[in-house]
Amino acid sequence: MNWTSLLNLQGLAGRWRAAVSEGAMAVEDRMELARLEWADHKRRLALLALLLVVFGALAVVSLLLLSAAVLVQFWDTPQRALVAWVLAGMWFVACGGVLVALVALARQARNAFALTRRELAQDWRVIKEQL
Repeated sequence: MNWTSLLNLQGLAGRWRAAVSEGAMAVEDRMELARLEWADHKRRLALLALLLVVFGALAVVSLLLLSAAVLVQFWDTPQRALVAWVLAGMWFVACGGVLVALVALARQARNAFALTRRELAQDWRVIKEQL
């Protein structure tokens, strides 16, 4: 007597093999998605860092030269101190603007790997429904 066919263990084993195989393929797909998103995120971060350094250098040089030009223009006038304080205030406001932009960029960085997280959450929901 063949107990495996009588108890339908072959069908059960086949279903388990198919489920494990499908799960392995799904994991491979999710890992590939995460790898692609990581490569894209790394490329954007590298480009952002490069542009930030270049812009920062150019902005500092140009704004320092502009500040010096304004001070030279008002050097022999009674408004010299006022102009110096206005320039300092403008530099302070510019620093605040950069800080706000950096905070906004940091908040957007939290959304990295959104597709992978959504896909994994959907997979988890499907698994919970099947249990």
